[in-house]
Amino acid sequence: MINTVWLKRVLMLSGVGLLSLAGWLWLTMLSPWFYDRPDDLPAIEQRAHQVFVYGTLRYSPVRLVVMGSFGAPEEAVLEGYRRNGLDLSPQPGSRVKGLVLHVNAEQLARLDRYERLGVRYQRVTIELADGTRAWVYQRLPERQKALLPHADLPIALVP
Repeated sequence: MINTVWLKRVLMLSGVGLLSLAGWLWLTMLSPWFYDRPDDLPAIEQRAHQVFVYGTLRYSPVRLVVMGSFGAPEEAVLEGYRRNGLDLSPQPGSRVKGLVLHVNAEQLARLDRYERLGVRYQRVTIELADGTRAWVYQRLPERQKALLPHADLPIALVP
């Protein structure tokens, strides 16, 4: 009897945890709340796009939740940059390994939402090591130092 009660509790807590995770993912990545695309951003062209990803979007479950597909990933390298946590910085002689995703306009809009285009990141065109041109999300210049410790504070300021 004790084992049955314990098992029911574990299953119930696991279910609540999974539902909470699914709710959080929906709210932050897909819901109509918590992000409004800035009006000054140009409209997304209705065509195929290529996007270079180097962080969480390298993982297929994340891409599936964010874009609704896997994006036909291909390994890619961006030369002349280095990765700083969630950002890229120009660095001669360095390289960043990642993936190129092949997406349509709707999927690109979903990626823009995930990256909080115009609020946290900007989307710029870059040339990869193989000569392919692709979009990449880079932290907005005014947000680049947001993760660095402030000179007067003993803790880092995280947006």
